[in-house]
Amino acid sequence: MLDFLRLPERTTKPRERGITHVLDKGLSLDQVRDFLESAGECTDIVKLGWGTAVVTPHLKEKIELYQSSGIPVCFGGTLFEVCLRQRKLEQYLQTVRTMGMEYIEVSDGTVPMAEDEKIALVRRLSREFKVLSEVGSKHAGVVIAPYKWVESIKRELDAGAWKVITEGRESGSVGIYQPGGEVKEGLVHEIADAVDVTDLLFEAPVKSQQVWFIKRFGANVNLGNIPPEEVVSVETLRLGVRSDTLLTFH
Repeated sequence: MLDFLRLPERTTKPRERGITHVLDKGLSLDQVRDFLESAGECTDIVKLGWGTAVVTPHLKEKIELYQSSGIPVCFGGTLFEVCLRQRKLEQYLQTVRTMGMEYIEVSDGTVPMAEDEKIALVRRLSREFKVLSEVGSKHAGVVIAPYKWVESIKRELDAGAWKVITEGRESGSVGIYQPGGEVKEGLVHEIADAVDVTDLLFEAPVKSQQVWFIKRFGANVNLGNIPPEEVVSVETLRLGVRSDTLLTFH
């Protein structure tokens, strides 16, 4: 109806860049249906946050609901870490297969993993799944030097990761962010200078963070951990039809 407007060019599904990765923290089936009606076209991947899948009623039905709209689903990285810690990886992978999932998150943000072990896992799993490999710690006190971020990202991409997630948590207060939520600009710039940003998925749950990444890297930057209620807002930021990015694109 408003196709007379000149807007930034957006990639189309299935996207390799311009991805909006959504964090489902426990939506009901009815809430998923409402979400798909209002924001399904703007959503590329849904993650069932941390270990919410363990306590989600009608889990398989919920996953199938997303999949029926062409939206892939993956479990949260924390659930992966719990399964790995309990030596239940094979049972976890069989569950992923049973649920018809194409994507899998590999995380060591809470439970440390030897880098060689993580690389071997990424290499193995990437033969069967699209691997979202997460870099960075969930602990606010852990500081990782920029060159270590770059080294880890490059190794995991070389091992077959589809995208590497830069840690920010659902709070947007660790990893690539200061405790107050401000972007660690120097860190992000060093990473972006060394790695193609289309291979990265920046966790950005807070609007100010979304605005910063869109202004810095354009409408088709990959953004993750977007709350369901913010998906339409993120799309308007990408298109410059919200005041925060209007002057960037128009």
